[in-house]
Amino acid sequence: MRDGGPLERAGLALLLMAAGAGARPRPVGPGDQPRSNVVLVACDSLDGRLTFFPGNQTVDLPSINFMKRHGTVFLNAYTNSPICCPSRAAMWSGLFTHLTESWNNFKGLDPHYVTWMDLMEKHGYRSQKFGKLDFTSGHHSVSNRVEAWTRDVKFLLRQEGRPMVKLTGHRKQFRVMETDWQNTDKAVKWIKEEAVNFTQPFVLYLGLNLPHPYPSPYAGENFGSSTFLTSPYWLEKVNYEAIKIPQWSSLSEMHPVDYYSSYTKNCTGEFTKEEVKNIRAFYYAMCAETDAMLGEIISALRDTGLLGKTIIIFTADHGELAMEHRQFYKMSMYEGSSHVPLLVMGPSVREQQQIPSVVSLVDIYPTMLDIARIPVPKNLSGYSLMPLLHEKTESEVSPRGPRPSWVLSEFHGCNVNSSVYMLRTGKWKYITYSDGSSVPPQLFDLTADPDELTNVAIKFPVTIHSLDKILRSIVNYPKVSSSVQHYNKQQFISWKQSLGHNYSSVIANLRWHQDWLKDQKKYENAIDEWL
Repeated sequence: MRDGGPLERAGLALLLMAAGAGARPRPVGPGDQPRSNVVLVACDSLDGRLTFFPGNQTVDLPSINFMKRHGTVFLNAYTNSPICCPSRAAMWSGLFTHLTESWNNFKGLDPHYVTWMDLMEKHGYRSQKFGKLDFTSGHHSVSNRVEAWTRDVKFLLRQEGRPMVKLTGHRKQFRVMETDWQNTDKAVKWIKEEAVNFTQPFVLYLGLNLPHPYPSPYAGENFGSSTFLTSPYWLEKVNYEAIKIPQWSSLSEMHPVDYYSSYTKNCTGEFTKEEVKNIRAFYYAMCAETDAMLGEIISALRDTGLLGKTIIIFTADHGELAMEHRQFYKMSMYEGSSHVPLLVMGPSVREQQQIPSVVSLVDIYPTMLDIARIPVPKNLSGYSLMPLLHEKTESEVSPRGPRPSWVLSEFHGCNVNSSVYMLRTGKWKYITYSDGSSVPPQLFDLTADPDELTNVAIKFPVTIHSLDKILRSIVNYPKVSSSVQHYNKQQFISWKQSLGHNYSSVIANLRWHQDWLKDQKKYENAIDEWL
């Protein structure tokens, strides 16, 4: 945001994207290979650290391991916003969250936004989508959006059910998340019955819900999703001995934003080590089921002879804390939440390659266009991954020059009482909040402290100053935070007015109802003071 506001920049992006839509693919020379097919499998909530050592020792993920053997794994891939809709908006637009103003799970991209798939279709690709998309506005529960709008209100309410596990089915039951399996079946059928006959290249997207936790109806009306559910079949894939019990700070020592997150996620109570280990084990089992669906897609491509002509990309919208830092879910810049899997295999992609460069989901858009030989708009936040995959220097192939040595992630939604900005570069992870001064920043040395247990911000003021300067050159984050606060208040006022006399009853029975109903007047007064 060096010039103009976020809305102005997003409008410019739309114009440039539309202009790119009319551009012609790069001409194919006599020595050029046909354009590759592309398959993108995007799951929900998979911790990227499970795709490489030592995280991959906890659970058997044969399809991910197959992609590692025959392709490339990115060791430092990040979400641009650790929550479903804003993250996917970044993936489908190639733009940072503050540029598209995808502030929460209700506020994403305009439905008419020109995505990379739209451009690929215009340039001769056959396309198909199955499963979870979730990048446009208007989705998710009323609770979810009201919690995001009211995060600046001076109250503290539990918004989620307490995280728990549930075993279902029997030792031979592998289809637990039936919706995901049905969408995988559709994708397999499409590959075997339609894609195999195409004379043009194709692009296929499969969006999975797993390993996102399941809904928790035991928590009453407007329940959230705090149940880690699997069958014995998948639980047997988990190496219990390798499961690490995360170290927690005491509640009094927690960063103030972490405490708010932990409390609203219903994680400040007592948990036994066995409970924590089970939550993590069940989560890993859900990852194993996710991996099996990826395997079905790879098998379908192999069976049809398309595997050698197709680039496969596997990623997730964000990770899952699984009780690290006394939290579950995402909505955090800690590694469990912000580090995503990113694996690529296919024609001309180097095998058994591990890339340490920091990358993020906005890089998907220019990568897709690069694969399709479509000119990449210069306004994108992301950079194509193809030079890294081919071991070329960026300046050789990109008029934009080399990719930056940092990635940006930001969060403006529920379960966190401040806008959050994360800059990851080298060994450092810098996290700052709101206006940069009202909430203390965090700095982690990920080489010395991979579990992010020691905030060294006070020890390294020069580093903090340097990283903050880089961050402010990318985004005027105090201004963005102020814009989000204004948006939240205006949205809440509109919603309240739309309810009329029903307001008190409706707001009392959202996900926070168990706490709200103990002192309804107190919480309504807190909102009135905020307004």
